Amino acid sequence: MPDSQSVAESMDRKGLLVLGVDTCGPTGSVALARVEGGGARMLGKTELAGRSYSATLVAAVEELLTAGNVKLADLVAIVVASGPGSFTGVRVGLSAVKGLAEPGRIPVVAVSRLAVMAAKAGVESAALDAHRHEVFLRLGGEKARELLAGVEELAGVPVPGGSIAVCDEAAESLLARAWPAATLVRTLAPTAGDAIELCLPRVLERSFDDLALLDGHYLRRSDAEIFGDTVHHA
Repeated sequence: MPDSQSVAESMDRKGLLVLGVDTCGPTGSVALARVEGGGARMLGKTELAGRSYSATLVAAVEELLTAGNVKLADLVAIVVASGPGSFTGVRVGLSAVKGLAEPGRIPVVAVSRLAVMAAKAGVESAALDAHRHEVFLRLGGEKARELLAGVEELAGVPVPGGSIAVCDEAAESLLARAWPAATLVRTLAPTAGDAIELCLPRVLERSFDDLALLDGHYLRRSDAEIFGDTVHHA
């Protein structure tokens, strides 16, 4: 992690430059922003096709920095969506961010993709399709919690008082069946730029994550673990 002097030097050279990475969903994105007046001004963003993150992510970051005439050493932080979402996508994103951050000791802020989407929609709760007839669900409030649930599990969970943000038809349909009285708000899928905007306070306060302890926010096991258990117990 950079010390106060190195952070100050970066600010003097380029301003507060922050890179964002999100590879959790069916499509992903990277974004580069400069902090100005307490907000984030996007300098560039690139959408990434799903299932190709391992081949395109690092190259997309390099192109984004080059287009902005920015070096990796100029960054004062990297914001990464750490899940929930595609198991492979989350792992690829976090591995790449660690590889980018470790050599130059660039601080990292990890954030839940559900929290980003809720903030994007201006509500406290959010849900994303988790496949297998389940949703990744964030229940906001004073003590926000996140869980993986299907219709049967949701039957035992109180319906949130506020609105729930959704960005895909599968999550919207499942919640409508499980909680007919819930208020659902359709919004666009969260992006790396949205993650930067939500995490600006942490960047400015230098409230960073320990890179050695950084791990994916999966909310469930991988297919390999699930099917491995099935074989083991057969």
